[in-house]
Amino acid sequence: MGKFVISTRKNGEFQFNLKADNGQVILASEGYKSKSSCTNGVESVRKNGADDARFERLTAKNGKFYFNLKASNGQIIGTSEMYESEAGRDNGIDSVKRNAPGATVDDQTA
Repeated sequence: MGKFVISTRKNGEFQFNLKADNGQVILASEGYKSKSSCTNGVESVRKNGADDARFERLTAKNGKFYFNLKASNGQIIGTSEMYESEAGRDNGIDSVKRNAPGATVDDQTA
């Protein structure tokens, strides 16, 4: 089972990372001004992460592959790391689908 790690950026914003069992970051959030907004982002990943249609599969200018998870309003909730192959990216998406619904929350700002 994965976990969401909530932390504070150097600029004071809150962020979360969804990590797999092996500790690898699967999905990273944007910066949030408030902790409650960050927590809402975590819940949005849980809700939207099960829906394949919410994943935007992309290719970067350098030829690497990544994805964005979007909410129903089209806003990006989180972005993946860069993958060498489309298969790696697709495995990352599957990992979000598997890990997000039951992931625990590790709040490192408390």
